[in-house]
Amino acid sequence: MEDSERVAIAAHLHVVLRRKTGRVTDTEWMACNQPYAQAMVEFARHHARARQDGELERLAQRLEESWTAPKPRPASSPPAEDSVAMKAADILRTSARYIGGLR
Repeated sequence: MEDSERVAIAAHLHVVLRRKTGRVTDTEWMACNQPYAQAMVEFARHHARARQDGELERLAQRLEESWTAPKPRPASSPPAEDSVAMKAADILRTSARYIGGLR
């Protein structure tokens, strides 16, 4: 699944959680940090079961599937080591910005 699709799903879940539970989430973090996303999925599912909320359950399921679905790769070439290193650097930079902004 494309990162932009995951961001869209996370944004939709964010809006629904805010409206229905009052919970404020971080959409960008939910889209790039799997443990945080899983915690929000569990929170959404718990609330969905307690209130029989099909919409919230469906969004939680979509976000979880976005993390478990394999990303499509071009058949012509395997991923370069440089691209893997750049992706790791992006995650670290995002993490530092997020953690640094919690003051």
